[in-house]
Amino acid sequence: MTSAINYGEALFLLASEEGTEEKMHGDAECLSLAIKENPDYIKLLNTPAVSREERLALIDRALLGMDKNLINLVKLLSDKHLAHKIPEALSGFFDTYDEAMGICHAEAISARPLTDRELDRLKTNLEAQTGKTVIIKNLTDPTLLGGMKLRYMGREIDGALKTRLDSFEKKLKDTVI
Repeated sequence: MTSAINYGEALFLLASEEGTEEKMHGDAECLSLAIKENPDYIKLLNTPAVSREERLALIDRALLGMDKNLINLVKLLSDKHLAHKIPEALSGFFDTYDEAMGICHAEAISARPLTDRELDRLKTNLEAQTGKTVIIKNLTDPTLLGGMKLRYMGREIDGALKTRLDSFEKKLKDTVI
């Protein structure tokens, strides 16, 4: 586990102590999205040509209204010339938040988009299995032909038709007649 992830975990603990987990989560999501859309911002925070005072002022302006602990984390990482680790720290926060809140993220990869009814059934089954609130992201991969791959909690269940056909083909090739 890297120190950036530890920072994210500590950020969650601070939010938990202050009862601001939901606000912190929303602010962290906004920051994460902003960084993805503007990757040069991180480069700017790591640039030695920008003075410390200018960097801190940039952070204050960019994160105005966000949780003070989140702003302080960004300032701390920037001061240590570790602004490139901000996404990793946010990931540590999100993982700790999900664990504490009993949330499980799952990916359902299918040949076609799943219907709302199919997603609801899948969600209900996974929640019964895991005992957690499940958030499903449906991805499509037309090469699967049919069926579905499901990823959650470090597991992958491969029920794709392509996988079954490939397995059947391999068995046929391995069969000596």
